[in-house]
Amino acid sequence: MRFCPRDGTLLMPVRRGASTVLRCPKCGYEEPVDEGSKAAYRSRATIDKKNDVLVASQALEALPKTKAVCPRCGNEEAYVWMQQTRAADEPPTRFYRCTRCGYTWREYA
Repeated sequence: MRFCPRDGTLLMPVRRGASTVLRCPKCGYEEPVDEGSKAAYRSRATIDKKNDVLVASQALEALPKTKAVCPRCGNEEAYVWMQQTRAADEPPTRFYRCTRCGYTWREYA
């Protein structure tokens, strides 16, 4: 990471034709990217959505079951889990997934 010598802001990579320069978003200062920095700016994080779904479906059987009426099919058993979806000072959201049809709904406490 490089910082602007004028104001200390993080320099961001910007394409200038066929080359890349590091540019300060605040004051516009630019400097060329050296070979050592190019590798650091090329790395990217990727998320494999298929694996996320696979992990979630495998973990479903490990969730506890509770008595809850499914609004879609009327089944009286569902998997249940809680997740913090709002601010930390508010209660978590309860999610339910029907054991018969797979419909998922939520309940705010």
